[in-house]
Order: sequence, then C-alpha cells, then structure tokens
Amino acid sequence: MSGIHLDKTTRLMLTGKTPFFASTSDQRFSFSLYVPKCHKFDGPRLPLLVVVHGTRRQIGGYLSHLQGFSEEHGIVILYPLFPAGIIDPRDVHNYKNLLYHDIRFDLILLSMLEQAAAIWRIDANRFFLHGFSGGGQFAHRFLYMHPTRLRGVSIGSPGSITHPTTDAAWPTGLADVDTIFGVVPDFALIARVPVQVLVGEKDTDTSMISRDDVAGRTRLERARYLHTALAGRGVSSRLDIVPGVAHDGIKCLPAVIPWLAGQLSP
Repeated sequence: MSGIHLDKTTRLMLTGKTPFFASTSDQRFSFSLYVPKCHKFDGPRLPLLVVVHGTRRQIGGYLSHLQGFSEEHGIVILYPLFPAGIIDPRDVHNYKNLLYHDIRFDLILLSMLEQAAAIWRIDANRFFLHGFSGGGQFAHRFLYMHPTRLRGVSIGSPGSITHPTTDAAWPTGLADVDTIFGVVPDFALIARVPVQVLVGEKDTDTSMISRDDVAGRTRLERARYLHTALAGRGVSSRLDIVPGVAHDGIKCLPAVIPWLAGQLSP
C-alpha cells in the first residue's frame, strides 16, 4: 500500500487487532491479523507468523496471548479462519488434511498471505507457522508440501499424523501425494526448516482422536512418534513436552514463544 493514502481511521483499524477480512480468492474463508505498532505502511517488511486454529476455531485466546510477543519482536501475526460446515454442514475437520473435496486449504492460506502482503508490509514469501491440535495436523502436512515457504514450523499436539514415508496413502502416509498434490516431498529441503514438535505432558485423553495406529494411542505418543519419524528422514526437530499440561494450546504457548524468539534472533 506504499503511496496509497490511508486516512487516520483506516490506519488505526489496520494496526493492532484488525477486523476479519474475507479471502478474495474464496470468500468462504477469512483472516485477521495482529500488526505491531512498529509497522509502517511505507517501511520495511516485517517477519510473519501464521497461527492455525484447532478444531473449535477459537482464535481469540491466541490473539490476546501473542500480542506482547508481536510487539516485542516486531512480528506480524496472521490468523486464518477455516469455518466448519463447508460443503457438509456437519463437517468439522475440513482443513486438517489440506485437501477437502475440491478445496486446497494450503493454497487458500497462501492466497491469504498474498492478499495481506498487498496491504501490510510483511514478508509473506517465507514465514513462521504454528498450529495446535487440528492446526498441528495442518502444520506438519503443510511442511511436507511447502518447505521453501517456511522459516520455521511449530507442530502442536496433532491427533492424526501423516507418516513421513511412502508406506501408506495420504493422509496416513505419502505414497500418492504426487498424484493428489503434484508434489513429491523433498526431505532435503524439509530438513532445512527449523521444526518444533510440542505436546502437553498430560495430553493422554483419547476420546477425540482417531483409532490407534503405529504412531501411538495418545497425542503424547504421536508427538514423540513424529519427532522420531522425522529424524529418520534426516529432519532434526526439537521435542518439547510441556509439564503438567493436557490438551491446551494456550497453556503450551510458553514453550512456543521462546522457540520462535530463538528463530528470530540474528
């Protein structure tokens, strides 16, 4: 928006907690941002963190808890909203596997970043990504498909794992991703992305996750599995098990924030 006049009200609305904006590529989806006070519409591009919600689509808590991090480190935070009930009014899972009917949620997200970069001075080419629970499912699958777009990825407590092998079809494994997505995951590129896998120490309730598989019975076991499985493909990740915490993304943020801060350090 450099060179475009913005009145005082618009500038205020586009700084701090912004309104939700409809995605111009598909208006069923939307996004909001937190833009720190250091942002200038004619200034340098700021780093970007994308936070992907869990199944309940509760974004407000992340907006509140990450505001200080944004201001301290001069990083813009974008929160996509992928509503439940798209196509099937009973569906709550749509975005987690990246592909749902004819919707490519990874491409929807990338189009949101392009749209946002036309308004705010952000580095949308390479960004940080964090997701917890359903967002953690999205985050590690996005890593497989788009490693060159990521400066770092924090994968929180995914209830379902895509194994980084070709032993099974998508979304359990990667056997047919070239046919589905037109991409063969490049683990040499993936290995260049800093990866955090995190989970609560008490995240052992199985009532809301899929049936047992080799990844383990609980989210705790599955996070450990993903950490080990990535290592088996040459991808070094940091495993953080948050003491005393069950399945709670907000309570896991004290492990996410210092990790992200470390990635932002020179």
